[in-house]
This record gives sequence, C-alpha cells and structure tokens, in this order.
Amino acid sequence: MISFQPTEEEQAFFQVARSLAVEKIRPAARECEKRRTVSADLSDRVDELGLSALELPESWGGLELPLLSQAIIWQALSYGDLGVIQGLPGAGEAASLFRLSPEHRVWHRYREMAKGGWPTVAWIDEAEQKEPLKEAIRVRRRGSGYIVDGVSSPVRLASKADWAVIAARDEEEETVLLALDERVWEIEEGDIRLGLLAAGIARLRFAEVYAGPEQLVACGSEADALLSRVRARNQVIEAAKEVGLMEAALDYTIEYTAGRKAFGQEIAKFQGVSFTIAEMAFECRGAKWLAWQAAAAVDSGEEQADGLALRALARAHRSLRYVTDQAVQMLGGHGYVQEYPAEKWMRDAEAQVMLYGRETDWLIRRGEQLLGGQKERVAR
Repeated sequence: MISFQPTEEEQAFFQVARSLAVEKIRPAARECEKRRTVSADLSDRVDELGLSALELPESWGGLELPLLSQAIIWQALSYGDLGVIQGLPGAGEAASLFRLSPEHRVWHRYREMAKGGWPTVAWIDEAEQKEPLKEAIRVRRRGSGYIVDGVSSPVRLASKADWAVIAARDEEEETVLLALDERVWEIEEGDIRLGLLAAGIARLRFAEVYAGPEQLVACGSEADALLSRVRARNQVIEAAKEVGLMEAALDYTIEYTAGRKAFGQEIAKFQGVSFTIAEMAFECRGAKWLAWQAAAAVDSGEEQADGLALRALARAHRSLRYVTDQAVQMLGGHGYVQEYPAEKWMRDAEAQVMLYGRETDWLIRRGEQLLGGQKERVAR
C-alpha cells in the first residue's frame, strides 16, 4: 500500500513554501498581474530558497527531488497565487527534459548561461497534433539540420524567453526535438488571456529559422520516448499547482462564509452553502490524491505512470474550474470585486485549463492509451 505521509524533509519544504506563499506571494499577486510580470524581488527570493531548482539535475546544482516531493511543494507555493507561480522565470517545463538528459551536448551552453541565473525557456510541444492547425510550428529537413517555420500555440514564459525548446513533427511525421538558444523569433502577445497575466503567455513566430545538428536534442523513437516521460512529469506538476489554487479558494470561502451573517446566523450554516463547501472539499481532496498517486507512480517507474499522470491532470482541470467558480458564487457580489482574490483565482483557473488543454482533451488521450494497450494485449 502506498503511503503519502510526507517525510520530515518534505514537511520542512512544505512549511517554507507555504510561508512564502502566504507572506510574500499572495500579497504581491495583484501588483504582479498589473505589471504582467513577477517582480525581481519575489523571483530572487524563490531562487534563494532553492525552489526554482526542484526538478533540475543535481549535477547542475539543482535539487532533483522526487516528483512526489515536488508535487507537495508546488501545491504549497500555488496556494499563494497560481499566476505568480506560472510566471516565475527559469527552466519552466523544460526542467524535466534537462533532468532526463543532463549530459546532452545541447545543454552545455545553457549551463554556461546559467551562471548568471537560469535562463528562461519557452516549452513548445506540438508533436502530438494529429491534424495540422491553421497556425502551427512546421519543421522540415534541410541538409543536416531543420527549418522551423510558423506560429506556436500560446505558451507560458514565451514573452520573456531566452531559449525555446520545440517538439514537433517533420514532413515525414517523425518527432523532432530542437533547442534554440537565441531569440530568433517574434513574440505575438495579441492573444491576451483573462488570467495568468503575469505568466508571460504569448505565441512565438518563426520565419524560416535554421536549426543545425548542434541544436538537435533527439528525433524519431528516441524523441518520442523522451517526450513521453517529460510530459508525464509536467502533467503531475501542473496538477499539483492546480490543487494548491483549489485549496486557497476553499480555505478563503470557508473563512468568508463563517464570518458573514444573514438572517441572524452565519452563512456557512445554511444547508445550501455547507453542502457546496463540502463538495468543494471533496473535489480538492480527490484531485490531490490522484496527483500524488501519479507522482509516486512516475517516481517508481510504473508502467501505467503516463496514464495516471493524464488522469490526474484531467481531474485537476475539472475540479479547479468547479472549486474556483463556486468560490466566486459563495462570495456573492464580493466574488467579482478585485478587493477579494476569488475573481482572480477563477480567471487564472480558466486560463490554466485553456493553456494545458481542457479535461475532455486529456480524457480522450487517456482513452486512446487504454484502447492502444488493449490492442497490444489482444495481438499477443
């Protein structure tokens, strides 16, 4: 039986992260959103505590923590504000790729640049697109290298990225993983989201950019295998972040309804309110356990880890939208006023779900995995 009881080290990390979330991150959230970037003081504080290097390899000076430990810490940090957490500069979603291929020659330059702080990376994964989109990244062979052309889907950290890591399919439908270490792109910020405004969400436009063999991370089956592991890790991390936001919305709703009265009694004592809060709590707890279960499966290398990661993110998406929406409803008119954080959390939740795919998208992918596995068993 799997035990999710945090170790003493995990509890210590959790307390540090939760204190930072409550004392520093949440009070700065509105200002960061207004300026559409995370303040240098706040990002420096995260760096000082080592929280920006949770996934990075030890050989690089990172912590390289187990994914379950990271899930607990990201959950605690996002309790402060998901928009701030998604806007923290650094390796972002490429951190898992760095962890899984730390000695690859492509990363030597990144490590050199990191002496002045981890360069910010935009992670563009369009290798799973089954049908070409009107605007998408196109990769085609050119001699020993590749030509990158087109416009990416909206990705976080794009507006402030120093590097871009691209996963796409070439004209022969082979997966290609490239790393561009110079700003050879244009930034398109016209697709402004209602939430996660400090996360640097933008599209990157590439105009016939040449990527030489020295910028190739992997291709073919090697790239597919690497991407599968990277995606699973990132899906768990995003699910954990969403749990942190859910818990913040739940706790704030409980505090608000317990402190307000109507018709001579606390709002929380009305049956409709108490039932809704109970449902919010169930959603939070269920999403958390699924995220932690997936993290443990990835850590132990279980065969079904990819599927559990997909399930965790799909459930987190659904629960996140429900919990943040109900938080706004429970606050009544105050739910839409900026003096209260609930409206921001609801906007951030919608932007997060759009950024990482609606829950139905992930469920479809999970179904395809299960059906594919069934076909393999029948074939045997």
